[in-house]
Amino acid sequence: MLRTSLLIMAVFALSGCFHSAIGMTPSTKPLEQGGYEELGPAKGTDCLWLFLGAIPISTGNTLQGATKEAIRDRKGADALIQVTADSFFQHYIIVARSCTQVEGIAVRSK
Repeated sequence: MLRTSLLIMAVFALSGCFHSAIGMTPSTKPLEQGGYEELGPAKGTDCLWLFLGAIPISTGNTLQGATKEAIRDRKGADALIQVTADSFFQHYIIVARSCTQVEGIAVRSK
């Protein structure tokens, strides 16, 4: 029983999560008032995977990558308005991922 409890505590100690706000912006490109059509909410994430929490095994974790994915999330969109960006880090004993997440309202210029 003690071994099982210690193993469970070790697993929790070696894993975790961190979430942080990056910023906000009114839009991803200059837009004139009434010069666009709202398409709905959009969300994009770009992640970097790490082995043992330090050795990169992928590319990613850029604001540009997350923004592009959010725009692709809505067919026909070419920009976002009411944009927020966050970052988060998740550690799973052997691998970890560091991500940037962008949310906003997808729009199409007229």
